[in-house]
Amino acid sequence: QCTYLEIEQAERTHAVVLSRPAWLWGAEMGANDCGVCVGNEGVWTREPLGEAEALLGMDLVRLGLERGGSAREALEVMTALLERYGQGGSCKEEPVPFVYHNTFLLADRNEAWVLETAGRYWAAQRIREGSRNISNQLSIGSEITAEHPGLRERARSQGWWSGAGEFSFARAFSLEKQPPRMEAAKARFHAGRELLQQHAGHITAETLMSILRDKDSGICVDAEGFRTAGSMVSVLPRDPALPCVHFFTATPDPSRSVFKPFVFVAGIKPAPQVRSPTFLQDPAKQIPRFQSSVDRRHELYRRHQAALELMERDR
Repeated sequence: QCTYLEIEQAERTHAVVLSRPAWLWGAEMGANDCGVCVGNEGVWTREPLGEAEALLGMDLVRLGLERGGSAREALEVMTALLERYGQGGSCKEEPVPFVYHNTFLLADRNEAWVLETAGRYWAAQRIREGSRNISNQLSIGSEITAEHPGLRERARSQGWWSGAGEFSFARAFSLEKQPPRMEAAKARFHAGRELLQQHAGHITAETLMSILRDKDSGICVDAEGFRTAGSMVSVLPRDPALPCVHFFTATPDPSRSVFKPFVFVAGIKPAPQVRSPTFLQDPAKQIPRFQSSVDRRHELYRRHQAALELMERDR
């Protein structure tokens, strides 16, 4: 049972650690016990938004992690399910629907991929060297490693590509007039790329934590009613004898959060302080949805919020 849809069960699933909005089934980002990591972001494209309930991009993150033993396998799981079920439904716990398509980063010990979608259509790029970031916009141009079988025909039939010359996924499927939030994302995308390039060849976990805490670039947000809800940095050693370490803030605004390490071990028990409460009469599960609201804050979140209030009262 995903957020809105029930799909066929897999015979075996991997253990996962997830950072997710508490009301839904999927996740914004996470990792599995094979060292596969996936994260997603919203994007708006020329394909119409599916307001009908289907799979959320966040459901696809979790499904890829549960069913993929490698980044490539997770990619195959996610694209097959996207083609079969489509993506759609509200991504926010509010009566007014908030709908978007998705882009994803996928990585394991050996490979990294960017997967970008427009409705049921998708393109994927394997990243072979250096660094790569995504930021609320389509960013795969002509360097496509794998794609939906009908992708180019769709672009040609809609008049988004002439059918001659180079095919760019981002050029064909991006909106001509972007929503204001997407325009702002362009600057964030370029700033993120520059911050990564400044540290080219010696990027560490600390480097990434500092980038995720960067306010000037807009990567770390705490303004205009938006706040970075959680951040994650994973260290995936090429040596299989060494464990993968996944650092999560589990609290908002990484600039004032501690990154806490997580390692998969036998017999692991979830930390109750970062598990949100569950509700018998959950407004996210009752039809019509989101007619009331509940307090989903976990214990660590509440303590973090109390600390913030104290910091703001007494510098």
